[in-house]
Amino acid sequence: MAIRTYIVGGAVRDEMLGLPVQDRDHVVVGATPEDMLKLGYRPVGRDFPVFLHPETHEEYALARTERKTAPGYHGFAFHAAPDVTLEQDLQRRDLTINAMARDADGRLIDPCRGAEDLGEGILRHVSPAFAEDPVRILRVARFAARFGFAVAPETQALMLQMVEAGEADALVAERVWQELAKGLMEKTPSVMFTVLRECGALARVLPQVDALYDDGAIDEVLAALDAAAASNAPLEVRFAALARGLEPEAIDALCTKLRVPAGCRDLALLASRHGNALADAAALDAGELYDVMDAADAWRRPERFRDLIEAALAGEHEARIARPRLLRTHEAVLAVDTGAVARRQSGAAAIKAAVAQVRRQAVADAVKQANTNK
Repeated sequence: MAIRTYIVGGAVRDEMLGLPVQDRDHVVVGATPEDMLKLGYRPVGRDFPVFLHPETHEEYALARTERKTAPGYHGFAFHAAPDVTLEQDLQRRDLTINAMARDADGRLIDPCRGAEDLGEGILRHVSPAFAEDPVRILRVARFAARFGFAVAPETQALMLQMVEAGEADALVAERVWQELAKGLMEKTPSVMFTVLRECGALARVLPQVDALYDDGAIDEVLAALDAAAASNAPLEVRFAALARGLEPEAIDALCTKLRVPAGCRDLALLASRHGNALADAAALDAGELYDVMDAADAWRRPERFRDLIEAALAGEHEARIARPRLLRTHEAVLAVDTGAVARRQSGAAAIKAAVAQVRRQAVADAVKQANTNK
């Protein structure tokens, strides 16, 4: 049997959409692991045979099938052999738009009619086996946020059945955060939460965010999140924009459950505690603004404070006025030569008091200047 290779999945999908292709994944049909080693490929797969090309270092996976053996996304047994066909490999994939391949001559192989769904903007599962992997619920929501595609009614119904069967409860924290972080970085991240809410998964994996729907705060939060995405904000700012509608206790619970990185957690907590004040910066007097900046450690963590400004002002109507006011005030305080102030004092307490005084004065001067220029 001749060895044949195919480009598969996202690379084919994105090329058909006219989008940049970031990574190319390949499926190899008719080969054994020994064949791949003889050709100079380097094995990297732990759960199933995946190899790196000796020159391009792109991934080449042996065609395989899989079957469910236990709950959750780890519970699978894989079968890779030379007699597994490309069509069998594509059949195990999640969505039709991800189940297309191109051969060495560029010919499209599309047994699941993914090209049709791609043209119509539909996210449709390939087979009932979709229900065996709860991570696919998160992936559907993420792809909806990326492409703006609609979820097919039968896929929506299947995801709802999966949630009701408890499959979403088997998701581990690391994988939820991985998909959430990717989804937050998509073009319209609010769509991800809408899709998860509609199938009931949001209450299972992100109950703190789900509660915002009942509180009536979700529209403002999602608008802020999409505004942060539109400004190409980094992950920390987007997560803080999402979390700023939550109480600090809820943020702590969410971040502990998902093992959220410290940078995202810390900025989210600051946005929860001080975001409203910064968003209404024009109404703060000099003393109030100084207190907020000091509580946010704006002096020692200037970059984080600037991220906090962006998270607090995302989607705010007054951002055009508040942002430059806050940034100019921050720059004025950072320009203070605290070293010179410290050298004129004796003792830690005196130094701390003197530095605080000159910083307060810098804030007062900046606020006065801003009010003068109104």
